[in-house]
Amino acid sequence: MILSCRDVTVEFDAKRVVDHISFDVEEGEYVCIVGENGSGKSTLLKSILGLVSLKYGSVTFGSQISRKRFGYLPQQNHIQKDFPASVYEVVLSGCLNRCGLRPFYSKSEKQLALAHMKRLSISDLKKCSYSTLSGGQQQRVLLARALCATDKLLLLDEPVTGLDPLVTTELYQLIQQLNDELGVTIIMVSHDIATAAKYADKILHMNQTLLFYGDTPSYISTNLGKTFIKGS
Repeated sequence: MILSCRDVTVEFDAKRVVDHISFDVEEGEYVCIVGENGSGKSTLLKSILGLVSLKYGSVTFGSQISRKRFGYLPQQNHIQKDFPASVYEVVLSGCLNRCGLRPFYSKSEKQLALAHMKRLSISDLKKCSYSTLSGGQQQRVLLARALCATDKLLLLDEPVTGLDPLVTTELYQLIQQLNDELGVTIIMVSHDIATAAKYADKILHMNQTLLFYGDTPSYISTNLGKTFIKGS
């Protein structure tokens, strides 16, 4: 077990956004959190990250992970897209938590950043300004940055939003490759239920409360799965 959520409940302005959700994630699994807009998907992810406070419940990590040693790829906003730094600087910043009290990056951390850039086919963009890249290139940079923070757990919030279909497919395939080849546990929020079901080991479908959590074949066979995949 790498993550255990028990009765996770979040409220904003006395409105319940996430309502008593419980589930476990095993090391190496690829889990997609799906649901309609406003169903609380991103809030659930942020509660795992500790970015929002819980009204009730608990989030517990296995002994092999801590909040400081997992990678997070948030939804991008306009400020992030215009960030004035080179690709290499953005990727390398994923090693910050590894530095501890050191005011500099070590040789091994620099090598790690370069290795993940090569893995994600962005080495040739090393000196480019992040703000000049296409949306798909920026997501690859942020994914490389997230990998610098962890070799255990990646949390991705709608990573393909705003990308064209070809780039979307490439990014989904890349994420699956990271899961298969590196054994990195993936927890991804997605609005595209049909595509999520194509790649993920497990589906967590929610609408404030938990509607389904289990393996993808079981989800596809349920009325809930059939309804939403057909409508995607």
